[in-house]
Amino acid sequence: MWNRFLHRRDALKVGSLTAAATVAPWVTAQTAQAAGDAKAAALPHSADSVIFLNMMGGVTHHESFDPKPDAPEDVRGTLSPIATSLPGVHFAEVCPNLAKIARKFALVRSYSHTNNDHFMSQAYALSGRPVSLAAIQKEPNIGSIVSYLQGPRNNLPGYIAVPGFTRPGPPPTDLFVGGWLGRENAPFCAAREPEEPDFTKGALYAEPNATIDEQLEPAAIELPKELNYDRLAARAELRTLLEGKLRHLEASSVAPKRATQETAYVDMDAHYRNAFQMLASSQVRTAFDVAAESAATREAYGRTKIGGRCLMARRLVEAGARFVMVDYGYDPDYGNLWDNHNATSQNHPVLCEMAKRPYHVAGMDRAFAALLGDLDQRGLLARTLVVFVTEFGRTPRINKNGGRDHWGPAGSIFFAGGGTQAGTVIGATDRNGAYPTSEANTPGDVAASIYRALGIDQTQRLRDRENRPHFVLPEGRVIPGLFA
Repeated sequence: MWNRFLHRRDALKVGSLTAAATVAPWVTAQTAQAAGDAKAAALPHSADSVIFLNMMGGVTHHESFDPKPDAPEDVRGTLSPIATSLPGVHFAEVCPNLAKIARKFALVRSYSHTNNDHFMSQAYALSGRPVSLAAIQKEPNIGSIVSYLQGPRNNLPGYIAVPGFTRPGPPPTDLFVGGWLGRENAPFCAAREPEEPDFTKGALYAEPNATIDEQLEPAAIELPKELNYDRLAARAELRTLLEGKLRHLEASSVAPKRATQETAYVDMDAHYRNAFQMLASSQVRTAFDVAAESAATREAYGRTKIGGRCLMARRLVEAGARFVMVDYGYDPDYGNLWDNHNATSQNHPVLCEMAKRPYHVAGMDRAFAALLGDLDQRGLLARTLVVFVTEFGRTPRINKNGGRDHWGPAGSIFFAGGGTQAGTVIGATDRNGAYPTSEANTPGDVAASIYRALGIDQTQRLRDRENRPHFVLPEGRVIPGLFA
């Protein structure tokens, strides 16, 4: 009966099916809250929004934030260290922009865990929960929990991924998941899926073009040419009228199933009501319009994929988005760009030269520095927590092909804004950048720190679809010295 009802409802969809289907994740979370799910009282918080800079693939710490100029040549590489705005702190030469503003963020050089596998380590970084290979899609992303507990804002989904189609592999695997919170709590993916989402099948040129203006505006908020917003509103009113009658007929036909059907009706009503709000909101459409930025701002971020994605994140947070993830790593144009083993199939130069390319560390440096400066200038940084994370660092020694391999024991990440202690360096690694010489900070600690900034109690229990309880975060503690 319910299937028949769905088929009849198909003719009444608001705008396009794509729009309604795409906004489903954040709508259901909002509906659950409206239905009276128990939520813990908000704790004191220092951030209202999060930008999660997720560089999947394993960013090298030696060629970025933790150079080792006194190490042997096969450890230090060929890049020179440069001074930062913090006395005695040096970055690699390919990070001049972040070096100048090192006082704006808290650098963590003791990022560490015990896993060298991409899939498990990325799932750990995205969720804060260590997982087995069989469970990489079973735990909800941090953004999914934030969205579930705190919901959408200003008609924007509670968890947005820009672009949301980076897939580790092979085989390409979606790790942007709601896990046991359900698919409806997966992120809203801002951009259209590429024609070839499998990064292993792209045109992996020896020197691919770094200047790429991506189409980041989601198809979900585009109306068909023949449908303007007045007609959209009229269609929504008609759908509401007809569905009221359908609901009455369906609910009265099978009395024992009435309660279940009514719950489903509530979910579907909210689904389409919020789809309509998103489609009709000029603020939402404007937030996704990177083309509205000045040429000077666009140039500051760099006309690269990473530059455009960071700029989109700033626009979304400025419009009220709660949790925005910038994902960048597995790419049809660049291949697995952070995973610099320098295998023949990767077609990379030696890592120290690769890092100079404007789509690699040098481009990341430009985009991240522009993002932090832009947020600060607009008065947004104080209440926006910016987190740069990757799943692990790279091996201390450069391999025979001129690359570095997976290395869970050591890496570098940073936090900015949102109440964090700017201008601090937390932790350190040994002479070769192999192991922390201070207390290690895990992906679980990163998650705990994000929840703390947002006022979310990590000991709170949430219920999955089988009504089983789960802690928001079963292990992990706020990184010592990170917050004021």
